[in-house]
Amino acid sequence: MQIENAPILTIQHPAAPASAGGAGQSVVASGVWQIHTLTQKGALKAITRTLRALRNQDSLEWDLSGIERLDHVGAQMFWNAWGKRRPGRLRLDPHHEELFGRIEKASALALPRHRVSPLHWLIVLGGGVLSFFEHLRGFLSLIGQLVLDIGRFLRRPQGGPWREISANIYHSGFQALGITAMVGFLIGIVLSFLSSQQLRMFGGDIYIVNILGMAVIRELGPLLAAILVAGRSGSSITAQLGVMRVTEELDAMLVMGISHGQRLIMPKVIALAISMPLLVVWTDAMALIGGMVSAKIELGLAFRYFIQKLPDAVPVVNYTIGLLKGCVFGMLIALVSCHFGLRIKPNTESLGRGTTTAVVTAITVVILADAVFAIIFNDVGF
Repeated sequence: MQIENAPILTIQHPAAPASAGGAGQSVVASGVWQIHTLTQKGALKAITRTLRALRNQDSLEWDLSGIERLDHVGAQMFWNAWGKRRPGRLRLDPHHEELFGRIEKASALALPRHRVSPLHWLIVLGGGVLSFFEHLRGFLSLIGQLVLDIGRFLRRPQGGPWREISANIYHSGFQALGITAMVGFLIGIVLSFLSSQQLRMFGGDIYIVNILGMAVIRELGPLLAAILVAGRSGSSITAQLGVMRVTEELDAMLVMGISHGQRLIMPKVIALAISMPLLVVWTDAMALIGGMVSAKIELGLAFRYFIQKLPDAVPVVNYTIGLLKGCVFGMLIALVSCHFGLRIKPNTESLGRGTTTAVVTAITVVILADAVFAIIFNDVGF
């Protein structure tokens, strides 16, 4: 069954025997050579196969005068079959001459050759170093502005952004209780289960309290809470500031004389500095509860014994270190998120890339800060 107005391509042979190389053959095209007919079932595949067989045959005569309608797609198919140049014998409809002329001019354009310098790696490295110092300078400027805003806030607390601080504590702290509780509980179960397997081999079941207490209260609790808050609240802060940049709300605030640091950055930093230690306490408690449940199942240790031995196994100073870590981690997450949020350009691509970069950078900064804490408090709490 032939498709109505379908593109037709036939090869006509001369009455006399043709010489070698196919001399005397003519290719006749008719019908509608437009994309809506070329994409019909079976049409494109058959025509492509026929044109592929006709390549590199300069002696062919091409008769395209019978084509009713032609667009760039059909013309490009012929142009590719001709080897990107006009054949010696070609008959065209005058209306299609301009179309092939544009394709011929476009094919004649010589694109500049892209040469990669042998020192390209050095250029990339230098650009990365310059970008790092640029971000570092902007981050230090942000910290300086924050110090000035906090000083102004302490001098006149009645005019401070109390509502913004309260709202950020609710969004960054209270709404994160669910995810931190679930992750902390599961981590406590896993850590207790794996530790009990090894301790049972050496008869040191009672030391599960020491391992869980030190690991959770000093390291895992603050670190887990910080990573979760960086992924949840940090991305939210960056996206919020980025959307304000896209919708030009940040520019409107400057026009009205409203400081970005006073109304946007400082409330978020203070809110996370307050809510992160509380989240650390919450995450520690849930991780220890999970560890107690696992220790009860695996080693048969009673909950009462676990709670009684925990204060002796873990000095109180470790709890203080954990709370200090939470406060510092919260401030770093807020500062990094605000830094990248304010640098977002007014387009959606920059918004997505900036949010991703902010989360990755915040988590990296948190881990680096945790390593610094480990070095500073190396001989404390043991």
